[in-house]
Amino acid sequence: MKSLLAAVALVALAPLAGAQELKIGYVNSERVLREAAPAKAAQAKLEAEFSKREKELSDQAAKLKAAADKLEKDGPTLGESERSRRQRELVDQDREFQRKRREFQEDLNQRRNEELASVVERANRVIKQIFDQEKYDLVLQEVVFAGPRVDITDKVLKVLNAPAGAGK
Repeated sequence: MKSLLAAVALVALAPLAGAQELKIGYVNSERVLREAAPAKAAQAKLEAEFSKREKELSDQAAKLKAAADKLEKDGPTLGESERSRRQRELVDQDREFQRKRREFQEDLNQRRNEELASVVERANRVIKQIFDQEKYDLVLQEVVFAGPRVDITDKVLKVLNAPAGAGK
C-alpha cells in the first residue's frame, strides 16, 4: 500500500520535475533499526531487563522435561494412583509454565515496541533535519526499489550514531 502511495505521489509530482530537478531521498528503516546506536542500545537494555526471567523460564522448562522423562521411565513400576497423581502434577506445572512464558512474551513485546517507538521517533527527527537542511522535496522510507543515488540511510545513521549532542 505504501509503495502504491509513493508511486501515486511520484506521478503527481512528475509535472513539477520538468520545471526543476526533484530532490528525492530514501531511508532504509529496517537498516536504521538494525544498525543505529540507539537501536543497539535499546536491544541491550531489553536483554538486560529480560535475561533473568528468560533464564528462569529456561530452567523451569528443563525441570519440567526432566520430570516428564522421570515419569516416563518410572511409569511402568508405579501404581495407577501414583502415576495419575504425577501426571496431574506435570499437567499443572506445564500449564503454569505456559502461562509464565506467555506473560514473558507479552511483556517483552510491549517493552520492545516502546523502545522501538523511541528509536523510530528519534530517527524521524533526524530524517526531518536532513530533509530541511539539504532541501529535499520528498523522503521515502518504504519503497520497492531505490538506487544508491537517493539512499540517505548512511547520513541518517551517521547522525544517530554520533555522540549525544554532536548531531544537533
